[in-house]
Amino acid sequence: MNILLWIIQILLALLFLFAGGTKFYYTIEQMRALGPPNQILFPGWFMHFIGVCEILGGLGLVLPGLLRIKPFLTALAAIGLTIIMIGAVVVTVITFGMGAAIGNVVICLLCAFVAYGRTKLSPFYR
Repeated sequence: MNILLWIIQILLALLFLFAGGTKFYYTIEQMRALGPPNQILFPGWFMHFIGVCEILGGLGLVLPGLLRIKPFLTALAAIGLTIIMIGAVVVTVITFGMGAAIGNVVICLLCAFVAYGRTKLSPFYR
C-alpha cells in the first residue's frame, strides 16, 4: 500500500506543480483566451492564489514524507488539494457539463485516497 500511495503522490505532485506553474507562466489574458467563450471568469488574483495553493500542495504531497519532517502534512496537503478539486469539478460541470468533469473527479478521488491512505492505511509515522 505504501508503494501505491507513493506512486499516486508523485504523479499528483507533478500534475499540481504543472497546473500551478501554468497559472504563473501565462498571463490572465492568455489564460482567458485559451478557454471557451462561456467560461466562468475569475479575477487574476484568485487564479494566482489557486496556482500558489496547487504548487504548495504538490510539494506537500512529496516533501514531508521524503524528508521525514512533519509527515502528517502530506495528509493535510491531500485534503487541501481535494477541496481545490471539488471546486474545479463544480466549475467544470457548470461550464462544460458532467462529461468534461470526469478527469477532475478522478483527480479529486485520488487526492482523497492519498489523504485517507496517509492517515489510516499506511501513515508515515508508524
